[in-house]
This record gives sequence, structure tokens and C-alpha cells, in this order.
Amino acid sequence: MDNNINDRIQADIVIIGAGLTGLSLNYFLRNSGLRVCIVEARERAGGRICTVKEKNEPTVEMGATWFGPKHQNLVALLRELKLEAFPQHMGTTAIYEYMSTSPPQMVRLPENEEPTYRIRGGTHVLINTLMQYLEKDTLFNGREVRDIKTENGQVRITTGKETFVAKKVVSTLPPHLFLNKIQTDPPVPENMRELMGLTHTWMGESIKFGLTYKTPFWKREGSSGTVFSNTGPVTEMYDHSDFEDEHYALKGFLNGVYYSLSKEERLEMILAQLRRYYGKSADTYTNYHECVWTKEAFTHSPYERHVLPHQNNGHPEYRQPLMSGKLYLAGSETASQFPGYMDGAVESAKWVYQQLCDSL
Repeated sequence: MDNNINDRIQADIVIIGAGLTGLSLNYFLRNSGLRVCIVEARERAGGRICTVKEKNEPTVEMGATWFGPKHQNLVALLRELKLEAFPQHMGTTAIYEYMSTSPPQMVRLPENEEPTYRIRGGTHVLINTLMQYLEKDTLFNGREVRDIKTENGQVRITTGKETFVAKKVVSTLPPHLFLNKIQTDPPVPENMRELMGLTHTWMGESIKFGLTYKTPFWKREGSSGTVFSNTGPVTEMYDHSDFEDEHYALKGFLNGVYYSLSKEERLEMILAQLRRYYGKSADTYTNYHECVWTKEAFTHSPYERHVLPHQNNGHPEYRQPLMSGKLYLAGSETASQFPGYMDGAVESAKWVYQQLCDSL
């Protein structure tokens, strides 16, 4: 929706971020009687759920993809929304490269005791379904929050286009991104700033790619499309065909060190590796998709100090509201269960929902 600059919009709750946490929180609040507004910096909703779909091709996930039976918060939400899931095809064999001086090997995979699943129709189906529970004119896309300030017992949230005034504000941004993007008054306490600065942003260094094909030649070659490589540049790859087995793709992860190359250079490196496994069939792709998450300014920002993968994800300090109880830090990195996963995003939304109900 379009609004005039400096519009002043009143709400009970403002949610920063229209990813899985923000949209789930809005869903949980749907019968609360509270006016909820969501402010999203991107022009699209979904955050780190990013599904690409071209005509006559399968959906290709550039972001969050898999979940397991242990992810009960997500499983319960999918069941409640009547969304279907299907097992990730792993096959019984995988191509494995141990070192660059040894040829690729076909290895037998052990029986998978914890199967993983994908959402039928693509992960974006979950986002699109949750968006159906938005009230009219409550999602503000293309708005980057600049500052949050307490004012007359309420909280003021300012973008480049509007000012929102609310009783509570919930940030679903990765904590490190929040620290670097948003100014607060009163300021975030120094100990919390230190924690946020040393909290890893899940998937922030990932490069995901997908290649679509008209035929699943990797199955004819006696393999499954599952690849593990210590030499790369592709480190992992899996069959990414659709549930109906009518459209076919391979989807994988590229070593994050290649973020500075061009898209064309990354593609050629991937194809060179796949030719070692599948010969000229690798070149018969119909489309190439990729997402370099390091370059996604509304997900990742550079760290000032070295941060380990998953460092401080789920830290208990994130359960403490800030700004005299008016600001909650939510999002997958803050979840007490499975932080970083889609399940963590939903768990975080459930926790904040309970806090809001108790306080409002």
C-alpha cells in the first residue's frame, strides 16, 4: 500500500519483518482484537523463505526448505493450516568426494532414522497461507525501519515514509542485523549490544543454487542426486523435483567463499563439477537460480568480530524485553528450541504471542 510521507499510523502492535516469525505472530494474534501492523523492508514477504517458480518448472527453494518430525511447532502449524508435506528424496546411494586427488565415489547411504520433509507446492505456500490472515492495509512493504523511540508511554517506529505509534513493537530481524540497522531511544543496554554483535545470522553466509531440468538424468545414472563433497565448490546437493514428480531440479549449497564471483562464474564452476559426475547431461539445464545470502542487505550485515556458526543462537537473554517492556526481540535466532530453523521461527512467535497476551 502507498502512504504519504510522514503519515502517522496508530496500532496496538507493530511487527518488524514479514518473515515466518512475523506472519506467524500475526496469525496467532488474529482473534485478539488488537490492531497489528507489519513493516517489511523488502518488497516481498517471506524473509529467508524465498521460493522461485517459473512456468513449467518445479519450485526451487533459495532459502528455508527442510524440516523434520521433531520440529513440532512447525508441524503443528502446518497441520492447523492444512498444508501437506512430503519426504525429501535421498535415495540409497550418494556421490561422495573425499579429496581432490581421488575420483568421486558412489557410496551407500545408511538408513535415515530422521527423514526430512518439504512443503508440497514449495515453502512459499506457508507464507502465502499466513498472509491470508492479514487484515486489510496492515502490511507495509518496502519500509525499512530507521529508529524506535519511547514517547508518552507508547513506542514510535519510524520508516522513511511513515511513523507508527504502538503499545508494543516486536522485531523479528536477526539480532545482529537489528543492531546495525535500527537506532533506539533509550538505547539498547551495552551487554545486550555485545550479545547481538556476537550472534550469528542463520544462513547469512550461504550460497544456494538450483538447476532445473526436463528429465531427472541423475536417477538414470544409478544415483539419487545426493552429493557430498569435501572439494567443492558444491558441498552438498539433493534431488529437488516436485511432489508430483513431473518437474525436475537439483538444489544445493555452494561454498560461501565464492560470494564475490559473478553469477556466470559460479554457474560454470557448478557445471564443471557436475560434469565429473554426469557428463554432458549436466549442461542440459533449462534454468539456473541462485541466492547469495551474504549480499542480502535485509538479512546479513558484516560482523565486526569473528562469529562462529550458530554462535549465541537461542541465548536466554533474548527472552528479556527491552525499552521498559515495549520492545521484544523475536525471530529464529532468539528461539529456545531449534534456533535458526523454521521451527525456531514459529516457536519464537508463540512465545512472543504469550508475552503480548499477558501484558496487553
